[in-house]
Amino acid sequence: MGLSNIIPLLLLSILMFGVLGNAQLTSDFYSTTCPNVTVIARSLLEQASRSDVRLTAQVMRLHFHDCFVNGCDGSVLLDAALADGVEGEKEAFQNAGSLGGFEVIDEIKTALENVCPGVVSCADILAITAEISVSLAGGPSWDVLLGRRDGRTANRDDAVAALPLGPDSLDILTTKFSEHNLDTTDLVALSGAHTFGRVQCAAITNRVNNFDGINGQSDPSVEPAFLQTLRRQCPRGGSPTALVNLDPTSPDSFDNDYFKNL
Repeated sequence: MGLSNIIPLLLLSILMFGVLGNAQLTSDFYSTTCPNVTVIARSLLEQASRSDVRLTAQVMRLHFHDCFVNGCDGSVLLDAALADGVEGEKEAFQNAGSLGGFEVIDEIKTALENVCPGVVSCADILAITAEISVSLAGGPSWDVLLGRRDGRTANRDDAVAALPLGPDSLDILTTKFSEHNLDTTDLVALSGAHTFGRVQCAAITNRVNNFDGINGQSDPSVEPAFLQTLRRQCPRGGSPTALVNLDPTSPDSFDNDYFKNL
């Protein structure tokens, strides 16, 4: 597959992914009840991203982590106290301490409640802001299908079981994606969303400094020059929350450099 086909394929996979667990969605769902929903969301997200360029990738990741656990229902936003006292999806180790963007979503929800009270679901706000995030980062735009309803419960264990992990084998990843009717083409395409954003050193330190539990050993599959770069950014004994660019060439742009770098 040529690199020129990657971005359209990624866009198609995002569109398919965004309807998980939902049916009868339409792009004009709020045309009469809250016609300025996208304008309001874009204005606030664009303003916030000027202060923190990481926000666009964080919001996109929020949408992914929402949809991958019991469909796109906004449940990733629920606090434990609002989720029947059960630990929520935020507390899953794939999310805790690394998932961001909650504040700007809250800000957008508050603004929409002021003009369209009780109308726009949080799940739809995540879908809308995911598209805006890609657009602000230089990627394509698309018509967002809307009409999702918010979930009322969230469960940490569901998130732990469903969300992909860095160490997951291809077989495990394929199984997790197939549970959402996504195939290996979707898996590869959606991986391209890692073309922008950051990752904490904690997520890669085992491959860089402690492979197979051996102190100082690295994953032999990591290209040597890139390994030295990662070791400088995430040295042994360094901060586990230090950040590394997912895409070292254009970390804040939504492009196909992720695949070029591979």
